[in-house]
Amino acid sequence: MESLPEPVRVVQLPDGTYTYADQLPATFQPTQVVHQHIHQAPPDRTVQRIALGSGIGAGAVAAGVYFGPLLVGAFTAIAANLALLAFLAVALAWGVHTVVKSIGGPDGMAAAKTLAKSRRSLRRR
Repeated sequence: MESLPEPVRVVQLPDGTYTYADQLPATFQPTQVVHQHIHQAPPDRTVQRIALGSGIGAGAVAAGVYFGPLLVGAFTAIAANLALLAFLAVALAWGVHTVVKSIGGPDGMAAAKTLAKSRRSLRRR
């Protein structure tokens, strides 16, 4: 008789029905509630939580998450272009000033002084 399988037990559930013991539902394990402050969430989640908490729809949140980094990239590119243009303007002004000063002789010196004076007066404004 040792080679025969053990008989399956039948149990009665609290609602009065019968079932096999090996088919019982798993015991209920409550989910663990994690208390997380809004500032501990990743940045994109923080934006979403603030926006959804203020009553903005999910479409606006998705647009903000999508277009936010896009706008940062665009503004960075614009700032880099403006910085390059400013650098080129300074370099060209310095080059013109140096060439006029070195080649022009007394007339060039006077022209360079006039340019320097006009530049100083522009700075004061």
